[in-house]
Amino acid sequence: MHGNTPIVETHQLTRKFGNFVAVEGITFSVKPGEIVGFLGANGAGKTTLIRMLCGLLVPTSGTARVAGYDVAHNPEEVKYRIGYMSQKFSLYEDLTVEENIELFAGLYRLKAQQVTRKKEWLFQQYLLRDFARTLTRDLPLGLKQRLALGTALLHEPPVIFLDEPTSGVDPRFRRAFWDNIHALAREGKTIFVTTHFMEEAEYCHRILVMHAGKAIALDSPETLKRRYQKSTMQELFIHLVEQQLQEVS
Repeated sequence: MHGNTPIVETHQLTRKFGNFVAVEGITFSVKPGEIVGFLGANGAGKTTLIRMLCGLLVPTSGTARVAGYDVAHNPEEVKYRIGYMSQKFSLYEDLTVEENIELFAGLYRLKAQQVTRKKEWLFQQYLLRDFARTLTRDLPLGLKQRLALGTALLHEPPVIFLDEPTSGVDPRFRRAFWDNIHALAREGKTIFVTTHFMEEAEYCHRILVMHAGKAIALDSPETLKRRYQKSTMQELFIHLVEQQLQEVS
């Protein structure tokens, strides 16, 4: 890990939509260089939590600070200090790979010299040079995901949010993608990942398990499996959710 000062902190972070509580009283802190996985069924509150941390959704109550800025009071400052890769492919498919890179570099306020340097870095790092003039819609899904990750990193954000980044891609690519994630963490980047693949949770330093908007567990995968005497993440996840259901019934 890189330093002891948290780069992301939340305290009793809550979001309601009318009478529905989507996220309830989430409190945690994350240091630079950590990979934190969000686990939970659809509707557990993962995406709502991410949207608040990205400055896209104002909390109903509680607080959150990302890279030194309050998400409610300084959302624009937060947005320029994060990278975000959405579950749904969000680049412009009618632009070429190179045009997408240049577009997002401009949105991140990079200067011309920076754009040239970062474009070369992205071509080399993610093996996209031969596809520079290819329309993005014509790329295989694995290359689209590489491009989406690369554009999210153009402005060198200290915090990165990846929402289901390996959904729909083959296992070989998923492993390579996680190698990239760990390399970023070693550079001091803080990374939040949502995933439905239980084995991917093993690649995280810590996992936050969510159910019905609440955080029901937060620790390293090995510590949680040992604490609850489970051999796999799937067994652990099922046990935690069933335990929560029993407590509220």
